[in-house]
Amino acid sequence: MTVPANSLPSDQIGRAILLTLVTIIVFGIQDAVSKMLVQTYSPFLITMMRYWGFAAFALFMVARQAPLRQALVSRAPGWQVLRGVLLIADIWFFALALQTVPLGELQAIVIVYPLLVTLFAIPILGEKVGVFRFAAVGAGFLGALIIMRPGGIPLDWGVAYALASAAFYAIYIVITRKVSSVDSAATSLTYIALVGLVLSSCVGVFFWEPMAWGDFALVVVIMATTCAGHGVMVYALTMAPASVLQPFNYFSLPWAIILSIVVFGHWIDAISLLGASVIVAAGLVVMWRERTRKVKVVKEEAVPGHE
Repeated sequence: MTVPANSLPSDQIGRAILLTLVTIIVFGIQDAVSKMLVQTYSPFLITMMRYWGFAAFALFMVARQAPLRQALVSRAPGWQVLRGVLLIADIWFFALALQTVPLGELQAIVIVYPLLVTLFAIPILGEKVGVFRFAAVGAGFLGALIIMRPGGIPLDWGVAYALASAAFYAIYIVITRKVSSVDSAATSLTYIALVGLVLSSCVGVFFWEPMAWGDFALVVVIMATTCAGHGVMVYALTMAPASVLQPFNYFSLPWAIILSIVVFGHWIDAISLLGASVIVAAGLVVMWRERTRKVKVVKEEAVPGHE
């Protein structure tokens, strides 16, 4: 049975929130460094080298808990492989979007993924979504349209890549929920590491080119931030439920705007910032409704004789 968040020590939840914010800072730095590199090198090459670091970290974490052969045993291998494909597709399209879309606006667009999760959960998980949550999702998409309005960010392939990245990541999350009921976290992590490693390498190798030492050092930074970010995130999730920490992921938006200004000298305009605020507000509403629903289920399960 799920442990209610209010039963956890407040200091433990506080540390988990702090670690979540640290994770966002680390991943934001990774995105900024990636944006520098994809101006010169293929996004597929950078993604391949980034995935080398992630796969090494993921397989190391799994091997500490159980033999990899055991972790590969899955009750839903097809869904697990699809998860791996979706995650690497998400990273590919995000890297492609980094080439042309400013960091702040890019983060504002892809942050619609929690709203997309609500929609994709209907056909994939059979969830029922009420009028209230549908209205919140509609408001979030309105915010995205404000950002992509005429006179806003240029409507090029970069915007399409950003939307595709958000969609692939949302489907990945929904399928992750689906397989979590039949497979362990170690199995899920092993599959996304191996599938992503194979796919990113099979494609990235065709874009291989020599790198200057300074650029290679930046690739090492990406690998290091990948491992550090995921390590801190995993540790945070051992201290508090994902439902408690998820709203704080929206800190990635102001952090991306700050990095965009400081590193690239790009300021997000006021109207785009308004659209981003609408997306965040809608996402928080959806999360609040989802958490309320889960708390209600937990309370019902705690009632003696309830089935």
